[in-house]
Amino acid sequence: MTTILVTGATGQVGRRFVPRLLQWRAEGERVRVLVRDEARAEGFTAQGAEAVIGDLRDATDRAKALDGVDDVVNVAAAFRGVPDEEAWAVNRDAAIALALQALDAGVRRFVQTGTNLVYGNGHGRPAREDDALDPVGWGVYPQSKAQADTALAELHTERGLPLVTVRLAFVYGEGDPHLRDALRFIPEWAAHQRMPVVHHADVAQALFRALRAPGVEGRVFNAVDDAPVTAFDLYRLAGVPMPAEAADRQDPHPWSGMADNLPLREVLGWRPIYPSVWTARDAGAL
Repeated sequence: MTTILVTGATGQVGRRFVPRLLQWRAEGERVRVLVRDEARAEGFTAQGAEAVIGDLRDATDRAKALDGVDDVVNVAAAFRGVPDEEAWAVNRDAAIALALQALDAGVRRFVQTGTNLVYGNGHGRPAREDDALDPVGWGVYPQSKAQADTALAELHTERGLPLVTVRLAFVYGEGDPHLRDALRFIPEWAAHQRMPVVHHADVAQALFRALRAPGVEGRVFNAVDDAPVTAFDLYRLAGVPMPAEAADRQDPHPWSGMADNLPLREVLGWRPIYPSVWTARDAGAL
């Protein structure tokens, strides 16, 4: 019987991915989640998942979670509102340690969830998967994820880690407060400044395709919707007036965060269900 381990199941991405994975799993497949809180595990076990209670940062807990596992989807991430040391510990150190133990456990696929922020301010075009990483801004989150990506890629090259990395744009949808929360980060933005986004439904299908597709070990894929959202539209979606001065500002880095999703389409057959926030809005999926 095949077992798939998902970390970060109680986060914004994980809590929406795991129920879909439970629906999409093949007959005889088991889904296991590593969660720190037994009470929060009950929602997953009620849907048919196994739960291991533990902390991703603890080697013994990782070993327990990996026991008998065939595939790993590492969704765990420490983003905003956490101390820097926690971000480094979860995003970099625990991800690398999990990969090392997964190697020892003989897993057949290790899907790492990354971020498009590792590309920095861009290259005068959408960033491609093989571009040099240059994380700037947004605190230690993109720095810690970039260092994890680099270390995991080395483990693939040097030790054969069956790695597939999916780098996500700004994730939103299905009640996730990210779009409204983004207003805190854009008060100095120009009205036309753009934020690349991706809906939770499209994140889930990207991760699932990365888990299933044969022969893609070592590949990186960018998961980003077809149309970034402007600062003007973020204010409009939230029903908040845009600062008048935003209309006269200029975007200093118009390619910041923009990433190419063509390989995800061509290699994994991904098609966004919600290619823009307006599609999601019209469908009632915000």
